[in-house]
Amino acid sequence: MPKSKEAWGSRVGLILAMAGNAVGLGNFLRFPVQAIRNGGGAFIIPYLVSFLLMGLPLLWIEWSQGRFGGIWGNHSTPFIFDSLGKKRIWKYVGVFGIFTDLGIISYYTYIESWTFTYTFKSIAQSFRGLSRHQVSAAFDHYAGVHSTLAGHALPVNIPAWAIIAFLVTLAINIYILSRGLSGGVEKVAKIGMPLLLIFGVFLAIRGITLGSTGIAGCATCNSHVGLDFLWKPNFTSLSDPKVWLAAAGQIFFTLSVGMGTIHCYASYLKKNEDIALNAMTAGWMNEFVEIVLGASIVIPISVGYMGLDWVKANAGFMTAFKTMPYLFSQWGVVLSTLSGVAWFGLLFFAGITSSLAMGTPFMAFLQDEFNVSRNKSSLILGAVILILAIPTILFYQIGVFDEYDYWTGTVSLVVFALLEVVLFSWVIGVDKGWEEIKRGADIKMPLIYKPIMKWITPIFIIVIFVSALIKPVGGGIADWQLAFHQLFTHGTWPFAHDSIIAQMFHIGTPWVYFKNGLPTAMFFKDMSRLLLTLTFAGVAVLVHIAAKKRGKTAKITEP
Repeated sequence: MPKSKEAWGSRVGLILAMAGNAVGLGNFLRFPVQAIRNGGGAFIIPYLVSFLLMGLPLLWIEWSQGRFGGIWGNHSTPFIFDSLGKKRIWKYVGVFGIFTDLGIISYYTYIESWTFTYTFKSIAQSFRGLSRHQVSAAFDHYAGVHSTLAGHALPVNIPAWAIIAFLVTLAINIYILSRGLSGGVEKVAKIGMPLLLIFGVFLAIRGITLGSTGIAGCATCNSHVGLDFLWKPNFTSLSDPKVWLAAAGQIFFTLSVGMGTIHCYASYLKKNEDIALNAMTAGWMNEFVEIVLGASIVIPISVGYMGLDWVKANAGFMTAFKTMPYLFSQWGVVLSTLSGVAWFGLLFFAGITSSLAMGTPFMAFLQDEFNVSRNKSSLILGAVILILAIPTILFYQIGVFDEYDYWTGTVSLVVFALLEVVLFSWVIGVDKGWEEIKRGADIKMPLIYKPIMKWITPIFIIVIFVSALIKPVGGGIADWQLAFHQLFTHGTWPFAHDSIIAQMFHIGTPWVYFKNGLPTAMFFKDMSRLLLTLTFAGVAVLVHIAAKKRGKTAKITEP
């Protein structure tokens, strides 16, 4: 059985590391956008219901599976699942727990490097005196994005400074990971998470107290209007499938479930160490950061200066880099500098604590199964990330970045989460799984969650997956009814452009790989899918080799 010398130094360090794994860029960038696009208060109720019925059960399931696998010396999902399921197939299901991390970290670290650079740009007051459009253009220049291209040119991004910042950020990650759990990851969590909270509270107070900015001709330029939009209950969303789908998707992303990171971190716990309270603490800490701090920065500050209608029409992931620096510059030299450092500093710490978690499972797999040293495994991880990241940087403008995010940061999470719930509740059996969660628990587990884990959570995820898989144009209840009518009367289905099926087969988009002798965006997107598929296959082959090695070792050690 593989042995590991890794261990957590303290319970506080474990909880902060687990919270850091969950608290990421999505808390401050993705959540406000999802809330704005899905009706503010109309989004919050489905979001909280999704957390209670799906997010929290998944946290307990992953913590229990990880701790159980760790008892047998397994620290990566392929062999954690192998120790749980009797069928050999489960170790290959566990491949998702390594593949997903590799796919996400390759573009996630690039975003992280943006926050790293913009922290120093804020200190240097690089945005002072610039208009909103100039701040936006400054990011495009930094990322090498071209506004216009000659007909004979390929849209290739070669942003020198952005690439250098990415390499520096990647090196920081690899160095910290080479120091191990207690010596690297835990130390960063103990420093980064408190600083993140301090920065977040500072900006949230500013957002909440900003009030009316007196912008001429803008009746809604008041931060309180933004807060009211977000927190005023709107029960009409309860009948809107689109809002439920968005809310459930945000839960997957924000809690880092369906990734294998929690399994890996929990595998370093002792047999009777608490997981019930630890999982709940880390989960609720993430929710506090997201719905209290994350919702009190971007939305109220943006509404305060740009107005609610503008925010509704323009809210997006890039608001953090293309708009927020301009808004901070309205506060004078000192406060704008402090706010910029706080904003991009908290994003950097949120990013790095998550990327460290994503790098750990692959390293643990190499150390456990191939006896690779910690330093060498970190260097191998760095090389893999670099290879996978290059396409997302060079072809960022034509959608390769988005392809990585969609297939590894969205679809893969849901598929893996569904399979791990099936393993927990139906293969192992919810009774045995429940006892595993309760063992060593410092709280009394709510008994209602036992049937929730067996029935509600898997059904919840199945509905989410099927809804995303075959989503019809529009996505509302009436649109689903119309789609089924069309299926039964004409034998066709009106797939929405953002449904998984439509994305997979480019439905509604002409299949053109080359135009005027040059590869098209579709070509690069499909090549990125091929690279991700080969990555999954490569990890599966390594798992197969490792399983054979284990079999030979077992035969040699038999009496």
